[in-house]
Amino acid sequence: MSIAPDTSINPALRVAVVGAGYWGPNLARNFAMSSEWDLVAICDMDLDRARALARKTGEPAVAGSLDELLENHEIDAIAIATPARTHYAIAMQAIAAGKHVVVEKPLADNSVHGREMVQAAADAGTILMADHTYCYTPAVLKIRDLLADGELGDILYIDSTRINLGLVQPDVDVFWDLAPHDLSILDFVLPGGLRPLSVTAQGADPLQAGKSCIGYLSMPLENGALAHVNVNWLSPTKIRQMVIGGSKKTLIWDDLNPQQRLSIFDRGVDLDRQELIRTDSEDRKGATISYRLGDTWSPALSEFEPLGLMVSQFAASIRGNQPAPTDGESALRVLRVLEDASASLVNGSSPQYNTETSAMENAS
Repeated sequence: MSIAPDTSINPALRVAVVGAGYWGPNLARNFAMSSEWDLVAICDMDLDRARALARKTGEPAVAGSLDELLENHEIDAIAIATPARTHYAIAMQAIAAGKHVVVEKPLADNSVHGREMVQAAADAGTILMADHTYCYTPAVLKIRDLLADGELGDILYIDSTRINLGLVQPDVDVFWDLAPHDLSILDFVLPGGLRPLSVTAQGADPLQAGKSCIGYLSMPLENGALAHVNVNWLSPTKIRQMVIGGSKKTLIWDDLNPQQRLSIFDRGVDLDRQELIRTDSEDRKGATISYRLGDTWSPALSEFEPLGLMVSQFAASIRGNQPAPTDGESALRVLRVLEDASASLVNGSSPQYNTETSAMENAS
């Protein structure tokens, strides 16, 4: 993770937050608290809402439109916290004006728009970054380090559960609402990013809401590993858990257990010690299984606000002209999986996944 530069040498960057609804206040608060940033303005069509947020974050200026913001205020970057269907237009206008952009999840409403955003930023020489907040949590940063160091061995399976009694969203299904968190985490921690061989989705709509309220997503990975994501708006119990099984050890992340978020288990099937038996004159493995029963430990984790680290990373990427770990390409990989999940729901099959194209791009 990049370390932010000394602001005594580099003056604070100027930023505006576009969108003062659900997520905008969190972004505004962290930009206002950061010594690396000067929160210049809050932009929202609802001026009363924008003024209310400005009063809580140091009284930055208020703008009622993006045109007004870009014309009247000197800024280096914008943070977009508006509905996904608006991300493309806002980001493209800001990039065309030479501004750096960070966008809340998902990057865009489809991968065609997402690819255009990534290309536009590359052509303009500006930073495009996704606010995949979970990737900046202490637990996920530690998981990334453990996998990079080979602590778990070869990845055999990943099982992620994100369920709760949640609000049925008016414009997206449960996959597009909840799964971006899990997919962005997988893209962040897996060496080489999330590049499934195929994507299969199953959804259910017991509420007759016209969209999936319960969803299961299966993704075969390279080397025979399988990733599985369970998302659900209807569960009376809230669960935020990920299990990563490796050939050496197994990791369990329980985000709702502050006393022990991460647990490492040195136990499981010992793949190197399965006994060979002879059946019908052929050697094969499988009849006698060897188990490994070792220690369980919990790594120490630092405590800090993930969004604070995210805005610091945004500043570091701009100053260093370097892509962030959750850059536009990373966000585009997440977007493609979501699209292929939607295609799987419609087709009832598992579309072959391509790291360069998606179901939406193929259809365009």
